[in-house]
Amino acid sequence: MSATLTNTLGKIEIADNVTACIAGNTATECYGVVGMASLSAADGIADLLKRESMAKGVRVSVQNAIVVIEMGVIIEYGVSIATVATNVIDNVKFNVELLTGMQVSQVNVTVKGIRV
Repeated sequence: MSATLTNTLGKIEIADNVTACIAGNTATECYGVVGMASLSAADGIADLLKRESMAKGVRVSVQNAIVVIEMGVIIEYGVSIATVATNVIDNVKFNVELLTGMQVSQVNVTVKGIRV
């Protein structure tokens, strides 16, 4: 699926995978985040995703140019989970809105594990 933005000059389509990559890259740049983890319940153990498959840790749904993002992250041991998650939410919302021009209504962060 993709998001469609229309203006006076034409139509812009942004694939959900592009939005997921933006969100994943932004999240991994946040202090306290070790990496992304898969959102799939079948995986069981929270494994770090490689840089190339970071979008697997992010689920994007778009309706009428309004975005909802769900992501799984692995947090560094010893940092405040609430503070890191809030930072991730703020940064992801800001970057996705800045780079895509779409409104982000929710960013849901699931902490899948903690690593030393």
